[in-house]
Amino acid sequence: MCETCGCGKPGEFTIRESSETAKRRNSENDHNHHEHMHEHDGHWHSHGQEESSEIKSDHHHGHEHGHDEHPHSHGDEANGHSHPQKKEIALNIDILSENNRLAERNRGYFEGKEVLCLNMMSSPGSGKTSILEKTILALRQTHKIFVIEGDQQTARDAERIEKSGAPAIQINTGSGCHLDANMIHLALKKLEVENRSILFIENVGNLVCPALFDLGETRRVVVISVTEGDDKPLKYPYMFQTSHLCIINKTDLLPYVDFSVENAMANAKQLNPELEFILMSARTGEGMQEWYEWLSKIS
Repeated sequence: MCETCGCGKPGEFTIRESSETAKRRNSENDHNHHEHMHEHDGHWHSHGQEESSEIKSDHHHGHEHGHDEHPHSHGDEANGHSHPQKKEIALNIDILSENNRLAERNRGYFEGKEVLCLNMMSSPGSGKTSILEKTILALRQTHKIFVIEGDQQTARDAERIEKSGAPAIQINTGSGCHLDANMIHLALKKLEVENRSILFIENVGNLVCPALFDLGETRRVVVISVTEGDDKPLKYPYMFQTSHLCIINKTDLLPYVDFSVENAMANAKQLNPELEFILMSARTGEGMQEWYEWLSKIS
């Protein structure tokens, strides 16, 4: 379990390599090998091509005692006294510190390879995947694009991305509600991102926990849609405080919903005066050119 937010179970994530990505990787590697992490020792080993193309991790965010996975007491708690709350806070800090250490490792990897890495976050159904599909179709002739997809279950989004023309890796988090730096580190071992490319990380649909976990990204992009309500920034402040760009998607539906673009932008600006905005409809193409220009500006 992630003690930071309480989601997931120890080791409950799987990295899936699609058949298309496997074919691409194998054609570029003379030895046709891949790596996976054994659950008993946490070390990487190479195996022949007959092995599974999934990585299942036993990575723990923290530690647990006993056999029932329930918290238990120590010391003077047996006499009716509890530990101060600050001990729980210290544990959370330690967990995020480990994630941040791995995120810096990822960031160094991206900087060394001159990779522009975008962490795409939103609530479910805001249109991240549709935006990425249109982006890949528009830029694939001039840019090398790779995608890491995060979902609790299924590989549907990764399959959609690959049909658009970009190699993709799917991370299934099970009951976990966010990606973390270790998951990205493991996925990068299979995706083999090329130098001077763009890597999009489509995070699990959630406006809370993904904001807490640095993945090593170059920029953070939060996507909201006009069907969600213009008070989203006030309800989920940390997401907007830590993002660089806010895409307000599905603007073609504005005539049919009770959503004020001005209020949404003002609410977000209260939290993050430096936040940039793009009004977009991935369906009609509105705002897509502005999005491409923003990508060009930061690359």
